[in-house]
Amino acid sequence: MYELKLEDTADRHLGRILELQAEHNGDTVYLITDAGRMTYAEANEASDRLASGFSSLGLGKGSRVAFLMANRPELVLMCLALNKLGAIWIPICTDYRGEWLGDALARSRPDVVVADAEHLGRLSEVWEGVGCETLVLLEEDAAESEGAISYAGLLANDRYRTDYSNLDYGDTCAILWTSGTTGKSKGVMIAHNNWLRAILLGTNHQYRSRSGDVVYCAMPLYNAGAWITCVIRALVMGLGCVIERKFSVSSFMHRIKHFGATQTFAVGSMGVFLFKSPEGEDDANNPLREALIVPMPPTVWQAFEKRFGVHLVRSGLGQSECLLVVNHEHSAVEAPVYALGFQVPDAEVRLFDDDGNEVPDGEAGELCVRPKAPYVVFNGYFDNPQATAAAYRDDWYLSGDMARKDPETGAFFFVDRKKDAVRFAGRNISTVEVESVVMRHPEITEAAAFGIPTLELESEDELKLNVVLAEKSTLCHEDICRFINDNAPYYFVPRYLEIVDSLPYTPTNKVQKYLLRKAGLSESTWDSKAAGFEPVR
Repeated sequence: MYELKLEDTADRHLGRILELQAEHNGDTVYLITDAGRMTYAEANEASDRLASGFSSLGLGKGSRVAFLMANRPELVLMCLALNKLGAIWIPICTDYRGEWLGDALARSRPDVVVADAEHLGRLSEVWEGVGCETLVLLEEDAAESEGAISYAGLLANDRYRTDYSNLDYGDTCAILWTSGTTGKSKGVMIAHNNWLRAILLGTNHQYRSRSGDVVYCAMPLYNAGAWITCVIRALVMGLGCVIERKFSVSSFMHRIKHFGATQTFAVGSMGVFLFKSPEGEDDANNPLREALIVPMPPTVWQAFEKRFGVHLVRSGLGQSECLLVVNHEHSAVEAPVYALGFQVPDAEVRLFDDDGNEVPDGEAGELCVRPKAPYVVFNGYFDNPQATAAAYRDDWYLSGDMARKDPETGAFFFVDRKKDAVRFAGRNISTVEVESVVMRHPEITEAAAFGIPTLELESEDELKLNVVLAEKSTLCHEDICRFINDNAPYYFVPRYLEIVDSLPYTPTNKVQKYLLRKAGLSESTWDSKAAGFEPVR
């Protein structure tokens, strides 16, 4: 392990960091798969050769390359190679297809598209609308049959020597497309320092790394969390990183043992699936020491740790636009595990209402970030200056996340996404909390709570709930409302309720609530007020 402090901003460049690890930690293994292991020295040489290959295609500073491929170490190497040119990598969600895929690729305006054979068919369906003439394919056979350039062809070049005098830690190095749950997706332009501050002030402190640690990455590489917690963090720390093709509940712990992995990251649903999987006598007999699972339900936190013999790392809050907003690592105050945490040294965090007034402690407000240093938040939305301008009020970045600040500890607690929060009768209702109550019912498989504008007051909403019932369920609207009333505050009972066959999801499995709000009320919508249902207060 060779941890880089990166105090000199000239070193805060992903390509430069790989070079430093190759120089000081060259024999340590960096990228790990079933197919083999690659040291830092080997990875650096490969990225140099790939940089020359990309340069021969006419790419340089500011060029854009879109990737549609599964988790592979070659993807990591190509991204680092592009950054050595000052170029930008754009990982496209591999769940996208058809219109979603074509739109994301076309709006990326790529100079080159890189794909693997697994996703070539899907890419071919939308290729004419992408507006790109250069295709690179990972497999040589596929490249030859398609008349494309192969990965091996890029690699078969002399080493590139990067001139960092023309590159900066504030340069955009990647564009990540948001999932589009609140509207049309936006391309978040991420600078080198955006990644690195999230690691230096965040994940490097959250994990207690040791020499010999191996990081297991089963998260898709179009996800920012995979890079912050695994790929780039391992690069900064000088650790080995397993690049797993995909997450599997049934084989997860087996694969952890197979690679001798000691650290991992997962999103909350993955952790819940693991916890609900059949128990085994040797669940705790594994090398895994630390896991960051975001969010992990606090009700199963200790039981998960005990069952798998692992320490769960406290998380915090980050998003593509500001990869680290708050965490637990820079305060001596002990806060509950489900708290978001506290502000970090390079940014000020406050809660404001819609008029820009700071809300009192204990009340919900929008989390807003004011940087104290350069390149704390993103470089804007790609080709979308209007959306970029709308993301700020003066010099405050508006996160769109609602939180409250505990008056005693000063810790921030998540309330809801701002556009998903419902304000009625002067009260902010968290749709996340409403859904968590509804989903406790064994005959409800999916639920989405959202606001419908009131006729009386434009600034307030009535609560609407769309639910999907389990097969053969005989639940009626009153049954659902009584269940909510019995298990939550009376104001969680929705004014409107609709039993539907399905909910609209993005390809990354997030409910598109803006479509539900747009659809509004239908003939099958049940109105609790009109039906005379009175919640018990």
